[in-house]
Amino acid sequence: MKKLNYIVRILSLTLFIAFANSCSKDFLNLSPTTNTNSGNAYNTVKDLNNAIVGVYNAFYQEYYQWDFILLGDMRSDNAYAGGGQDIATTPYDNLTIQAGNTRMEFDWAQLYLGIGRCNIILDKVNNVTDPEMDKNNNRQNIIGQASFLRAFHYYQLVKTFGGVPLELHSNSTDPSKTNLLRSSEKEVYDQIVKDLEVAIANLPDSYSDDNTVNKVKATKGAANALMAKIWAQRADRDYSKVISYCNAVINSPAGYTLMPNYASLFDGDHYMNDESILEIAFKTDPNWITSNWGTALINEVGDGFQNYCVPSKDLVNLYNSQNDITRKNANILFRTDNLYADENWNPCNDPATTVPYDFKEKHPNGWNGGDHYYLLRLADIILLKAEALNETNALSEAITNVNLIRNRVGLPNISSTTKEDMRTKILDERRMELAFEGHRFDDLVRNNVFISTMNNLKEYKYTCNDGIPSDPILINYNATKEKELCPIPQNERDRNSNLTQNPGY
Repeated sequence: MKKLNYIVRILSLTLFIAFANSCSKDFLNLSPTTNTNSGNAYNTVKDLNNAIVGVYNAFYQEYYQWDFILLGDMRSDNAYAGGGQDIATTPYDNLTIQAGNTRMEFDWAQLYLGIGRCNIILDKVNNVTDPEMDKNNNRQNIIGQASFLRAFHYYQLVKTFGGVPLELHSNSTDPSKTNLLRSSEKEVYDQIVKDLEVAIANLPDSYSDDNTVNKVKATKGAANALMAKIWAQRADRDYSKVISYCNAVINSPAGYTLMPNYASLFDGDHYMNDESILEIAFKTDPNWITSNWGTALINEVGDGFQNYCVPSKDLVNLYNSQNDITRKNANILFRTDNLYADENWNPCNDPATTVPYDFKEKHPNGWNGGDHYYLLRLADIILLKAEALNETNALSEAITNVNLIRNRVGLPNISSTTKEDMRTKILDERRMELAFEGHRFDDLVRNNVFISTMNNLKEYKYTCNDGIPSDPILINYNATKEKELCPIPQNERDRNSNLTQNPGY
């Protein structure tokens, strides 16, 4: 009964948010990408700026509420599913996602909806003759923002599903134009590069002296940061380009700097700080339209269901082995006030046994949280630069960059004499620094250690027998090359017969 009530609650929440967003006068109401048409009016700067607001609205949908964290952390060695054997999310942890998974369907549809909104703007922007368009860089800013956001959404798609249809125009209902073949992974990445080159050429370093604007809108720094990430992540990676784009961020006139106190990044009082490159500015909202309801699913206690994305013993052990108390305490909270048994930590719900929670965002406030998510921040870019330096045999420089991150949290400098050893240390450092920000799975895949890491894990679950925990049951993740990608949603394949499935599904 609890499971049924939970499923009903999630479905109700999803439908409510979709309805609220479609009715909100704060965002442009655009049809789904397969139903858009050329009759929408774009005649003035105001029309285009309203349209851009509609594009940013994609960040308030389910993918960016919590799915990117589940995909990045729950599918890795960072977290268990939790959630009481939820039918859609447990396969994230078990690496058994199938083509009919409802979360995959949500993700695909929402990311393409965001892309469709970008497409319409980019198709229309150069036809607008309003004289205001060519004042104060209005046209350039709109082109740059729409290009960046399209690239950002395509990056989420390509690293999740591999090659996907490259929909660059969304003003047709003709199936011959909308039922596209899948492009190759390289072709998708190449299009992302093209969009980011346009973004870099058109975006400012900052819009004003006000970080409440600069941190929530696409900037040149955000475009350079995403360029660095995609040149590292794509199979035909180019670490020299990674270094170049990382340096463009680090030396940006925007003045990005590490926050002195790591914990303050996530305390709720220091968002839009100098370390932030791009973040989602959620705010408390009784209608849940702009609130961060995703955090309630992860670390709220007392609202009727078991929490998701439970920190793994392997992650906790890493923090302990490194004596990384600062980041462990900032990212994980141990509680004894648990409502449900936890099959990994506390199978019999012993009230004296603690269970860890993802504590990156600390104010769930029911379904009405105002905590922000960082999409891009400087520490990620510094560590990515260290990775690229190591791979290009600049070992001492790589060590220097990693120690910048370690010193902030009071850890001693590291040393290394081989590329292989340093690669492992950088991966560990990224894991401790960026836990529950959606990066870990990508890091494992990029470094070609996803299969070995998951299959060598010694993680266990337990059952409860009359109040006594069972013997430990080793979890077999059965990681394979095919599981580095998720399946193409079956509902999309039913609509588009040109969509082929990924191997292994």
